[in-house]
Amino acid sequence: MQRRFTTQEALELILNNANPCDSDGEDINLQPNSDSDSELSSDDATAPHLEKRARLESEPTETAKEGTVWHEEHVGTILRFTPMEPYAADGEPTAKARRRIRSRLQSFLCFITVGMLRPIQEWTIQHARQTEQTDWFMILHELMAFISVIILRGVTKVPSLRDSWSACLGNPLITGIMSRNRFQDIMRHLRFDDMFTRSERVQTDKFAAISDVWGSFVTNCITCYNPGRHITIDEQLFPSKTRCCFLQYIATKPDKFGIKFWVACDLKTKYICNVLPYLGKDPSRPSEERLSESVVMKLMEPFMDKGRTVTTDNFFTSLTLARRLLSRKTTILGTVNKIRREIPQSTRKMDRKEFT
Repeated sequence: MQRRFTTQEALELILNNANPCDSDGEDINLQPNSDSDSELSSDDATAPHLEKRARLESEPTETAKEGTVWHEEHVGTILRFTPMEPYAADGEPTAKARRRIRSRLQSFLCFITVGMLRPIQEWTIQHARQTEQTDWFMILHELMAFISVIILRGVTKVPSLRDSWSACLGNPLITGIMSRNRFQDIMRHLRFDDMFTRSERVQTDKFAAISDVWGSFVTNCITCYNPGRHITIDEQLFPSKTRCCFLQYIATKPDKFGIKFWVACDLKTKYICNVLPYLGKDPSRPSEERLSESVVMKLMEPFMDKGRTVTTDNFFTSLTLARRLLSRKTTILGTVNKIRREIPQSTRKMDRKEFT
């Protein structure tokens, strides 16, 4: 005849015979409800460590083609590391920009300064006098008015340049700022560098025709605004059929030909935080470093070590890039190309559920 146990006797029997290593991953509480702590042996003090080790050893693993070992973790499990503190502030102008900006004009001059406008004025006059009239001139305010017309043309889309001054389609602000003939005259002679020294500078700088002004503009974009936590990086093709050695043809773009830029933008405000032109193969880039990694590290350099997150598409995302960013207190979120050798085979299956 089998012996019947009371509830207290059964509980004590289970506790005395429980082995933490036999757990299927659930935590086992080895403390009884009563005060009989003396019934626990000294080996039970190490039970949590044994349980953790058993859980680690039983996790499914998978090795990628290039040797990376991946461990499967279930959503909701406790992290084995302390996550970095994320960047908490929203995007906002820097203290320098807030001190300077009191009007729309001062806001414009934060990005395109008088120090940038004067060389443009000088080189434009130089080109006009070398090619046409020796008395051709343009004052600084006229150059600023010319730029304002360009901005307004971007706001008011019309089929052609001529239509911007049309009585039916044109913007009245444009017609009040500058005549069409004068606008086209300035556009024809507009230059951003010394035409007599360009041939020498272009030997080491493919972007020599505009690099000085461009570098100042990008620096101003970086120093005038602190982006928020999330920054996105992608490419943008600026439509152009100008004859140059770094002109790109991308069949998937609406405008097939153009100059390609790598752009980093603040997620919420769409502000351009940093931008790089693609000029072809960079001789300074190490041969073992991917172009995508080099681009992301350069664009994110001013914003590292703060707990930000960069979002990328599958051209950029890779395990090595994630590790490099993590070493600089930056995380990455992005799609990944299934042909990457560090990706395990199981992730390429199309029938997996979400969060697996």
